[in-house]
Amino acid sequence: MKIQKAASERHVLTVTVDNEAGILARIAGMFTARGYNIDSLTVADITENHSVSRITIVTHGPPNVIDQIRFQLERLVPVHKVVDLTEVGPYVERELALIKVAGTGEKRVEALRVAEIFRARPVDTTTESFVFELTGAPEKIDSFVALMRELGLVEVGRTGIVGMIRGATEA
Repeated sequence: MKIQKAASERHVLTVTVDNEAGILARIAGMFTARGYNIDSLTVADITENHSVSRITIVTHGPPNVIDQIRFQLERLVPVHKVVDLTEVGPYVERELALIKVAGTGEKRVEALRVAEIFRARPVDTTTESFVFELTGAPEKIDSFVALMRELGLVEVGRTGIVGMIRGATEA
């Protein structure tokens, strides 16, 4: 008898928490203790008085594992709300990347041409290199980085994904 493994799905979770010391460590520890993987993690203060933060977590797993992750997150004391953007409905997700490319001559010209096509903006320029800023879907950034590898990629820094439900309602 062959046991069929449940399909792993990508989910974007937003977690609204009190902005207190140790909460990120507790959330990461919860993932580690249960063997769950975090593909992307971003955290930012979202209130004027710095009392509340929003954590965006991208993870993979079968539906029962994603449900378990949500349940465990909701049980943590400083957590106000957990929303699975993937299940709520249409949402927008973006990532910011800084990409350093070194090169001269034709490779330099080609890097600028490709950057223009991707709407990557040079934020630092020397005679030997560029640092491009690119915002978009992770796949767009992956494609840009792959092209820059051939043109002199030096370094990549990525923020991780931030997501928000579309429309006038708050997630």
